Amino acid sequence: MIKILELFGGIGAPRKALLNLGYPHKSIDYVEIDEKAVRTYNALYDHLHKPQSVIGWNLRPDILVHGSPCQDFSRAGKRLGGKDEDKTRSSLMWETLRIIKSMGEWKPKVVIWENVKGVLAKDMIHSFNKYFIEMERLGYTSNYDVLDARHFGIPQTRERVFVVSMLNGEWFDFSRLRTRPMQPIQKFLENNPDDKYTVTSQSMLSRIRGSSTFVPPSERTFKGSCEVIDQYAYTVTTRQDRSPNSGVVKIADNKYRLLTERECWRLMGFDDEDFDKVAAEHPARPQFKNAALYHQAGNSIVVQVLEAIFELILSKVEEREDK
Repeated sequence: MIKILELFGGIGAPRKALLNLGYPHKSIDYVEIDEKAVRTYNALYDHLHKPQSVIGWNLRPDILVHGSPCQDFSRAGKRLGGKDEDKTRSSLMWETLRIIKSMGEWKPKVVIWENVKGVLAKDMIHSFNKYFIEMERLGYTSNYDVLDARHFGIPQTRERVFVVSMLNGEWFDFSRLRTRPMQPIQKFLENNPDDKYTVTSQSMLSRIRGSSTFVPPSERTFKGSCEVIDQYAYTVTTRQDRSPNSGVVKIADNKYRLLTERECWRLMGFDDEDFDKVAAEHPARPQFKNAALYHQAGNSIVVQVLEAIFELILSKVEEREDK
């Protein structure tokens, strides 16, 4: 029985990955301060948790998964970084280290950290490197890679940095991850969704590349554009009604629609049964899109990427037990 701890747990992608793998596990706790995300997690799993902060928190898991808020590392954010001494949202990653330190001699066997590629930018890399140094001081050997959801079966260009830290000198080899062929985007798109998803704003239509009203970025103040989805969607974000977003679906000549909430959840690796549970928990008025469900999908981790990471970690655990 593997015990996991989910910090900044969101909608529980690590738990979903382990359930999909059918591996015996216990989530010894889930820590998330966003009240709506907690309600979603409870609807999907066990209806136990209340919003709580990671600050001053302590338990003993085998695997600790954390994905501290990414906004201050992101190109779309204010790029304030994650310095230990600052008060940005991304600096909460240091609270994870404090939690591990507070455990004393006992420590999680594996720590997994997921974040945006912005952590590798030249003005952010100092915090990323410091994280490695601090983890080494705690006895961990860390390795990282940039993983794209498209390499794990999901038609979404979602590139995220994953750091896997193994206790007592073990090295996590990302090259051994099991990849999968990308599935057709059509399997993830709904047929004839409601008209509320149709793009009607002239401002947004002017940013859709290929639209008859498209205005080149060089001719406008805001440089972002919306791409038309062909073989895959672009990164699922917390909002779709803006530019850039995850891409738009062409309905007819010069007619496009946004991705639906269900489509975004599918592209993050959740199934329709999951979506129906959380849609019932967060009902929206029929004529309005559901901002909470978009937000939660955009903040999550692609389940299939975590499946591949867990598979490799758990195979190493089984190898040790067989010796």
